[in-house]
Amino acid sequence: MNSANSKKEQLYQLIAAQPFISQQELADQLGLSRSAVAGHIAALIRDKRLLGRAYVLPDERAVVCIGGANIDRKMRTLGPMQMGTSNPVSQHEAFGGVARNIAENLARLGMPVSLLCAVGDDAAGQSILAQAQSVGIDARASLQIVGALSGSYTALLNDDGDMVLALAHMECCDAMTPDYLRRRQLQRHVAAFTILDLNLPADSIALLLQDAHVHAVPLMAVAVSQPKMARLPEQLQGLRCLVLNRGELETTAGRNLPQPQDIAAACRALQQRGVQDIIVTLGDAGVWYSNADSAEGISHLPAPAVRVRDATGAGDAFAAGVAWSLCQHPKDLKLACERGLHLAALTIQSDATVAPSLNPSIFSEET
Repeated sequence: MNSANSKKEQLYQLIAAQPFISQQELADQLGLSRSAVAGHIAALIRDKRLLGRAYVLPDERAVVCIGGANIDRKMRTLGPMQMGTSNPVSQHEAFGGVARNIAENLARLGMPVSLLCAVGDDAAGQSILAQAQSVGIDARASLQIVGALSGSYTALLNDDGDMVLALAHMECCDAMTPDYLRRRQLQRHVAAFTILDLNLPADSIALLLQDAHVHAVPLMAVAVSQPKMARLPEQLQGLRCLVLNRGELETTAGRNLPQPQDIAAACRALQQRGVQDIIVTLGDAGVWYSNADSAEGISHLPAPAVRVRDATGAGDAFAAGVAWSLCQHPKDLKLACERGLHLAALTIQSDATVAPSLNPSIFSEET
């Protein structure tokens, strides 16, 4: 095999492993010019080994989840928590991260889903990507950072399973720059639905909003903490749905929101900035939801009454249920919230961050 054919074959193998890899990345990995890469791709298309730009297209458009992926460590006190002293705990370690958790929920529901995240080149990062692939998440376009430690999230739960304190190390997400997202532009633009979490840098979030607005790809943003609400741009045109809790909404509003009318006013202010739908989660008190096109203001849905085993991951399950439903019924926000609450209830009754009982027929009685 001559050198040119060898490079062409190497290029084909790289594309087969990662169909949405950019020509520049192929050039960098193979030590070729961009024009040489284009020539090899044209030859592979003539040989009918590739189908064209983006080389290999899936049978169904995927939901693309963009944001955090890390190792979750959960410690739960074995009795009432006592501050200022050592507390006996149980410990559990699992895969986590808001975007990754949402992606796994969707994959278990049978949806084609891709994950764009950033991990280190350590054992934790390798296991995060391998586990994603094992549950049906396409994580091949994710970023592995040489010499970096993968993200971690440590949650302290009381003996009732409620979170008391959480510590997040998510510096890897800072590497998900606008330049990285532009290199994944083709994959993002063929998405059926896109979900981002606010672990991303502010300028990356702004880019995703702009692309969603220009290319009319439905985009949902999921808040991750009160401090990271500052990453949400002032202009929110292009944002189909924003999911956040009361504390995160209060941070954005700059004031306490004790009454429903206060929540409604804060939602209207966000909608005036361009977001269409807003869902405010209230834990065991359910959710408020608001559509910018509705004259009804905000509406409330109670949460199912269930016994809490572990609340970790419930918000991500809720967001996944909302996204799943909006993909099927784009105009029915109430139904989306009902399905989100159903998935959240299943999750808090499980010790796992993503309920293992999820399956493609979970909503079959409704569809």
